[in-house]
Amino acid sequence: MISVAYSAGLFGIDGYLVTVECHMTSSLSCFEIVGLPDNAIKEAKERVRASLINSRLPFPQKEIIVNLAPADKRKEGSAFDLAILVSILASAGTIKNREELNDCCFVGELSLSGELRRVNGALCMAAAAKKAGKTKLFLPLENVKEASVVEGLTVYGVKNVTQLVNHFTTDEKIAPTEPSNSDTEKTVNYPDFADVMGQAQVRRAVEIAAAGAHNLLLIGPPGTGKSMIAKRIPSILPEMTFEESIETTKIHSVSGILPEDVALIRERPFRAPHHTMSAPSLVGGGKIPQPGEVSLANNGVLFLDELPEFNRSVTESLRQPLEDGKITITRAAGRITYPSSFMLVCAMNPCKCGYFGHPTHPCTCKKEDIKRYVSKISGPLLDRIDIQIEVSSLAYDEISKKQAAEPSSAIRERVNKARKIMQERFKGERTEAGAEITANAQMEPKHLRKFCALSPECSSLMERAFVALGLSARGHDRVLRLARTIADLDGSENILPQHIAEAVGLRSLDKKYFN
Repeated sequence: MISVAYSAGLFGIDGYLVTVECHMTSSLSCFEIVGLPDNAIKEAKERVRASLINSRLPFPQKEIIVNLAPADKRKEGSAFDLAILVSILASAGTIKNREELNDCCFVGELSLSGELRRVNGALCMAAAAKKAGKTKLFLPLENVKEASVVEGLTVYGVKNVTQLVNHFTTDEKIAPTEPSNSDTEKTVNYPDFADVMGQAQVRRAVEIAAAGAHNLLLIGPPGTGKSMIAKRIPSILPEMTFEESIETTKIHSVSGILPEDVALIRERPFRAPHHTMSAPSLVGGGKIPQPGEVSLANNGVLFLDELPEFNRSVTESLRQPLEDGKITITRAAGRITYPSSFMLVCAMNPCKCGYFGHPTHPCTCKKEDIKRYVSKISGPLLDRIDIQIEVSSLAYDEISKKQAAEPSSAIRERVNKARKIMQERFKGERTEAGAEITANAQMEPKHLRKFCALSPECSSLMERAFVALGLSARGHDRVLRLARTIADLDGSENILPQHIAEAVGLRSLDKKYFN
């Protein structure tokens, strides 16, 4: 007798429907799983057998063949356990109404006792089930909150095998989960800019970077507040759209770092990896490719503190995701593309000892040592950083002020206003890769020609800056994007000379530190 149940698999952050077919005959007792299963799925045979026995349900002593279709697509993970068990119970006649299973999708890992364990990527699989026309999803209790975000899908949280079997064979039905109210959900409370004293120029640069999603480099001696400022940047970033929240939540769900009590990530992520990390940890990798820090920071901030201390091969791997907003990982298991549209924020000392250019503290580094230290950052990577700003030491009267500085809420209000102007401007505009443009930093040359037209006065000023700073073509375009953001913050329809001048000033450290 053949029975069919449905489950879902993962490919990157996209889910796909898997048909679980069970063929049972009265031949010799054996249990085989086919359809390109990995080791975790092959071991499901023992988990299914033990969970049935320990749930006081008979395990059929027959020839059992389970096929996972499509059979030409490799399946990974333990999330198919529940669907395999259901297909066996249906084929054995324990679940009699097999037609009822046609609208259902089953996802979950089984313990030997029959309890269900949490799986990664539940949101992605729920979306795949909905897309395939399924109306009911059964999965572990720990996953119900994220899965309930998908509209039009009834989600059932299952505690154990006994509860699931009773749902299909008795009147003891599992209560469906109420849809999550994620609109008011706040997942992270970031520190406030009210704690940052002084640094008016740096605060202005950070506000511009947040408004236009521009990459930012903070340079200054130790103790000036570089890390403190960077950690507060998410508190002024524009509010996430629903689509951005879904995409970010999918990545965190697949990685297994989504908190159990969170249905949807509503605050932009902030990732700050240590400088000893490897390139695969940053961009993603592994035998079965997993998202790296650049993807976990998608729609948020990737903060690299002490930038020159990172291995050069690690920082160079940032170049492609910074340009494309996505990262493609190729392994024997296949090619997987993860989104990686993030705002890069870097901090560094001006030299090894940290006090080059300090007004009172003498620098102990030799000229060659300073050059060697800053040369760890390649020109191509530096060219992709829109804003370079010095964070200077504070005077005592700035530190001792009792009055709080401007809070993040006030800055975020201006940033939101500017970002709405950008979103209205870029309606229907897309990059060559097909990504929707929502911020000025994402503009490509064709968009610059369309939205960044310069007056003769602005063009003359831009030409002088281009020659004086020795800008590349990419550097020229980044100054234009910055000027467009500054104009948006001012509420100006056109780019004016003062916007060009301020944008140039935010990229003027090349000559001082990197030449």
